Amino acid sequence: MHMHIGHTVEIVYMDKAGKITQRKSEVHGIHDGRIRATCLTTGAPRVFLVANIMAWQPVQERRYA
Repeated sequence: MHMHIGHTVEIVYMDKAGKITQRKSEVHGIHDGRIRATCLTTGAPRVFLVANIMAWQPVQERRYA
């Protein structure tokens, strides 16, 4: 996931209450098993535990001519 710092990824995440969500986030940094990111749906800063990420994939960035 380190190669995606500064890029957008889509993750499937289980929070501490066991709720599973899917969201697109811009990754800002990874340290000590935590990912700092901005949720693109809410615009809010988030911290995700790497251990709670169930799946992830990079989001294809759009290029305009």
